[in-house]
Amino acid sequence: MKKPFNLLLLAVCLFFGSQTSYAQTVPFENEVKEISARIDSLGWQAGETIFTGSSSVRMWKSLESEFPDQVVYNTGFGGSKASDLEKHLFPLVLRFEPKKVFIYEGDNDLWADVEVSSIMESLDNIVTRILLANPHTEVNLISAKPSPSRWSKKKNYLILNDLMRQYAQTHEGVGYVSVWEALLDSNGSPRPELYIEDQLHLNEAGYKLWSAQFKEFMED
Repeated sequence: MKKPFNLLLLAVCLFFGSQTSYAQTVPFENEVKEISARIDSLGWQAGETIFTGSSSVRMWKSLESEFPDQVVYNTGFGGSKASDLEKHLFPLVLRFEPKKVFIYEGDNDLWADVEVSSIMESLDNIVTRILLANPHTEVNLISAKPSPSRWSKKKNYLILNDLMRQYAQTHEGVGYVSVWEALLDSNGSPRPELYIEDQLHLNEAGYKLWSAQFKEFMED
């Protein structure tokens, strides 16, 4: 008589065990929780500015000091793709009810051979959700940067940048911040001295040039 009950109990355990296992393997889940907890511990209020996206934002250590007259929250995470931000949009962006959002995604996507059309679809979904939550939020897409280590895909990055620029021009409430040209030399090539050893992420001098491109977008 106990066998049916035992089988049912086993099935229930397996189901919830699989659900827990899945939840723990969602990419960047633990990091996103840590970011949320960190910002919560500092205290925050709605109507401020969010910078989010992949490691180029996450590693921007001087972000807050670059804009001392603004309250800025950095929710950049890991080596994320646009689809990852889509999954974690609520804890990283929506729950803060931001006045402005700056998004850096697409760089890792292209390097991982994600189609440009798929990147733009994810970005459109992200922008749509943000503006549905608050139509007055300003959403700014940040262009891909010209990293020496990824220069072999220059053409792909330029295509993505152009599509983001066009998207911003045709969608109300959306801006486009180009950081591409600011990081090139007079011959149109990337400048290795602006990057750390991996030739992918910016160093302090690189972030200084990068930061200057945001000044006008940070003005009220």
